[in-house]
Amino acid sequence: MRDLLLGIPPRDFDIATSATPDQLRQVYPGADFVGTHFGVALISEDGATVEVATYRRDHEYHDGRRPTEVTFETDPQKDVIRRDFTINGLLLDPESGEVLDYVGGREDLRLEMVRAIGIPERRFREDHLRLIRGIRLAAKLGFDIESETEAAIVRLHPLIQIVSPERVRDELVRILTEGGARRGFELLDRTGLLQEVLPEVAAMKGVRQSPGAYEGSVWMHTLLMLEKLENPGAELALAVLLHDTGKSLAFGDGCVDASVHNAHRILTRLRFSNEEAQQVESLIANHLRFRDVLNMKTSSLKRFMRLRRFHEHLEFHRLDCLVSHGGLENYQYVLAKLAEFGEGQIHPPRLLTGDDLLTLGVPPGPEFGRVLNAVEDAQLEGEIATREQALDLAKRLLA
Repeated sequence: MRDLLLGIPPRDFDIATSATPDQLRQVYPGADFVGTHFGVALISEDGATVEVATYRRDHEYHDGRRPTEVTFETDPQKDVIRRDFTINGLLLDPESGEVLDYVGGREDLRLEMVRAIGIPERRFREDHLRLIRGIRLAAKLGFDIESETEAAIVRLHPLIQIVSPERVRDELVRILTEGGARRGFELLDRTGLLQEVLPEVAAMKGVRQSPGAYEGSVWMHTLLMLEKLENPGAELALAVLLHDTGKSLAFGDGCVDASVHNAHRILTRLRFSNEEAQQVESLIANHLRFRDVLNMKTSSLKRFMRLRRFHEHLEFHRLDCLVSHGGLENYQYVLAKLAEFGEGQIHPPRLLTGDDLLTLGVPPGPEFGRVLNAVEDAQLEGEIATREQALDLAKRLLA
């Protein structure tokens, strides 16, 4: 309902109902009850899946995530007042089209305000993840956080340590990718949450850039890059966030290695997959190589362009340049070379294989790699184009 009132196309619809789980089972025998105890079911029809939740009242919370017991209700108001923020407590009656607002959510939409329902401290003690979720909502919508709600976040921010890494990870990714990433991380910092969940990022504050780089702190450089993100994938956004965390430990090329190490540690801690971590680490490890593209041999440049999801490396470089010196000469050069080479020249079929070297009588060993790489370099440089030329070059190299 919130997004509809704001004129934002909703990504999905959730249904709240007075029907009990048993009644839902009778109407929808194939429903998947992902939280029977809490009255939550997933109902699929015609290729669409909708979450349906029975009105409920929550009892005590002991783990900072779920109530120990719930009581199903028939009054929607009792369901709404247990929720997190007023702008998330709006209901739409599908029959009458009436908006049901029991907590002042419409007024807070008008005021562009994120406000906890009821007593803020109680809402955050019930579910500690709400501490970050409030930040995410404010960042995504460009809203302010109501003063008592923010004060409660500041008081209770250490509770985020109790939340599972996976839940924290998902909220951080949404802050990075849903819009308002810079504001989101400024709010995380202002409320003390940044130091709790990403101390390596908080350590960038006050660290100066290396001589000749952007005139400002590493933290401000990162915020400026976050501000320029437009619909990024999670890995690109994470690389932007983490690429300079090593500068609190080292300068020069050593800071890249330190940043890769920090990124690996953070991504492991937050339970990112190996594939996601590898891409983030690759983006960080290779981002300074763009400084040398004008002087690279053709073969080296083509090998560079073979990096997995190279378009993300290129976009990372563009963002870094825009907030550093503003010069995009190397970026434009690589774009032109990508168009010139095309996929066929960047990933041509190999002219020579290890089996060919065995046929020539070369025993497996270091010589294999040396010869194959030299032949491939010649192919990428355009010096050879046929199998016969490749075999002739291999024979000369072996001789």
